[in-house]
Amino acid sequence: MVGLLELVQTLTSPHPLDRYLELVRPTLTVRDMRAEITHVRRHPGPGSAEGSVTLTLRPTRQWTGHLAGQYVQIGVVIDGVRHTRCYSPVNTQNRRDRHIELTVKAHPNGLVSQYLNAHAIPGMVVDLSPAAGVFHLPDPRPDKIVLISGGSGITPVLSMLRTLAAESYAGQVVFLHYNRAPEMVPHRAELDAIAMQHGNVRIELLYPERDPGHRFSYDQLEEFAPWFADAETYLCGPPALMNAVRTVYEAEQLADHLHSEEFTLSVAPADPDAAEGEVTFSGSGVTAANSGATLLEQAEAAGLTPEYGCRMGICFSCTAVKTSGCTRNLRTGELDSDPDQPIQLCINAPVGDVDIAI
Repeated sequence: MVGLLELVQTLTSPHPLDRYLELVRPTLTVRDMRAEITHVRRHPGPGSAEGSVTLTLRPTRQWTGHLAGQYVQIGVVIDGVRHTRCYSPVNTQNRRDRHIELTVKAHPNGLVSQYLNAHAIPGMVVDLSPAAGVFHLPDPRPDKIVLISGGSGITPVLSMLRTLAAESYAGQVVFLHYNRAPEMVPHRAELDAIAMQHGNVRIELLYPERDPGHRFSYDQLEEFAPWFADAETYLCGPPALMNAVRTVYEAEQLADHLHSEEFTLSVAPADPDAAEGEVTFSGSGVTAANSGATLLEQAEAAGLTPEYGCRMGICFSCTAVKTSGCTRNLRTGELDSDPDQPIQLCINAPVGDVDIAI
């Protein structure tokens, strides 16, 4: 069977077989995985998660599920160009119908999130990647769990909470979620229901912009989860929240109990005056002056369209080979001058002359 598929793929060259099958039915595929949107629930105003949309997707047969906390890549075609972004499913990892539920907040500069919020309808077909990421609940489950999220970082943590509830998890759980206002919190009704139905689960929704006393602190942990030193903690949110939580856990020598997922890339802005050298994209025959920005941004500024997904160093979609030169990892500050090394374009910036094989 594999040999027959390879033969058919050869006969349909230069396009893969799936490019022809999608003309018959978008979800009819041999290799590519896709998903059809079956339900769309928008949250446009007060009383719900403002500016977001919840999508239910029915994946093709290649889907093997996800672990609570992992992410998938969703691909859509906008103005003739295919764009992909990473989103964390919010549903339990053991959903029986195999459907995927995503809650996508419309970020001001988010091309894909804005598109999905404005144009997603039942019947639309999107590209889908297998679930990935090391941020997920372990098996077996810890005896005590602290979940902390902020803003749209709630999505992977909500999947964890829903999974624990569906499994009738008997350990202690505290879920702290930080947001600007109650109407900005998605799935509030379900959060309330979980707290009412599971006596071992405590859910606290906190709004630091309305009440400075709601900002994350050691005292909050002591109040809501006095046993947190014996727990495993899972964290996803904006940089300020992530840094505050890490500071407490490092001070308490509990860093190995803290597991986190970045959903924004926090780096110092590029200083064009400090940038030196040229960036050569040898696979395209393009050379440009180093602007100090990430290699992904510089490639795009030079008119190239390298593949990417999350733009924050998670999904590895933008990995390319650096054939020569030195680069700085903007998340860790580490320098790498070894030749012929695969690097992530979205989180690396050139230091002097660099050659990238794209």
